[in-house]
Amino acid sequence: MADKVAVVTGGGHGIGKAIVDAFRASGIEVHIIDIKPGDWFVGDVANKETLEEFAKSVIDKSSHVDYIINNALPIMRGIDECSYEEFQYALSVGVTAPFYLTKLLMPYFAESACIINIASSRDRMSQPQTESYTAAKGGISALTHAMAVSLAGKARVNSISPGWINTTDNTIDGVDATQQLVGRVGKPEDIAEMVMFLCSDKAGFITGENICIDGGMTRLMIYHGEHGWTYEDKENN
Repeated sequence: MADKVAVVTGGGHGIGKAIVDAFRASGIEVHIIDIKPGDWFVGDVANKETLEEFAKSVIDKSSHVDYIINNALPIMRGIDECSYEEFQYALSVGVTAPFYLTKLLMPYFAESACIINIASSRDRMSQPQTESYTAAKGGISALTHAMAVSLAGKARVNSISPGWINTTDNTIDGVDATQQLVGRVGKPEDIAEMVMFLCSDKAGFITGENICIDGGMTRLMIYHGEHGWTYEDKENN
């Protein structure tokens, strides 16, 4: 992966940082944008002008792009409290920004370019009061296969849907861990390793796909009274 250039949004912390670290360990030059202050391009990907300035910075410094990782995190607000503006903001971060950044950098794609969109297992399942985040993640999952078709011959486009990934310094154990089919919650490195695989030539026949990395939780059928699961009916309690 020598002389390769990667772009990572939301790369200053959590999953994004693990992806940045994996790229750099492989000798890849990485351009980061994150809303939090740090040693990177600081800016809000929801802002059109910010994306344009960031894309110009990338090309001025590197002249081409091999990998784009759209990872910036949308806000999570539920239908009870979420305002129109907050919902629009979540979609701007989670869907519009990946589309527009890809569009800006598309003329500078290197041969065998690769785009990876970080979706979520919430693109197929939900908890109450998560509409803004869930809609954004569902949108980027669908955007993935649309871009894969449009960019055929220019770039492969895939998405990853993480489940519960522990991005804190705390240990998560007990039932939170054992309810996972693999017996633990995920680590940012679990996602970073899949990113590196999808960016490699070994994944050259994979495009338009969504890969769910969630310890098997989306495959676990849950029914009240079975296997120790219980459901509390709020209306009757």
